[in-house]
Amino acid sequence: MLRRLMPSHAAASRPHPMLLLKWMSAATAVAGICLLSGCSSSDRTRTGLAAPHNHLLAEDRGASGGEASLKGGVNAYLWRAALDTLSFMPVATADAEGGIILTDWYTPPATHDERFKITAFVLDRRLRSDALRLSVFRQLKQDGTWVDTPPAPNTASDIATRILSRARKLRADNGNQD
Repeated sequence: MLRRLMPSHAAASRPHPMLLLKWMSAATAVAGICLLSGCSSSDRTRTGLAAPHNHLLAEDRGASGGEASLKGGVNAYLWRAALDTLSFMPVATADAEGGIILTDWYTPPATHDERFKITAFVLDRRLRSDALRLSVFRQLKQDGTWVDTPPAPNTASDIATRILSRARKLRADNGNQD
């Protein structure tokens, strides 16, 4: 009878499940606080809001205009215009040498049951309309699950038009130099 009341040696060396759960919760909370503290910044505007910071601005070393000596690369104006135009969406991957921009899913503030993702390809070093290809993906939430749905037919062409307009303006601001 005494043996049944006393825990065995193996059971005594294992932590209690509730104690383990509390420890894991505390460790997760500490890790979350440490991660959030890294988000603070002193780059504040006069309104007190943090100034937007795009870490990709320093990463487009391979995007240069029409230099004949450059091997690879894409049109700098199209690249910059695509980044500027798609800056409202979270960028997952951007490769200036390959000319690829992949965004992550973006949910418009007005709708919580709809989200979009865009893939942009800059295909040439010349500033031309056929040097840009966009793919727009749309999903709707139905019964708690995201379901692929085609976007409006003109969505990709409207975004491409904005990118091309921005690229032309950037080139004009640079004295029409390629």
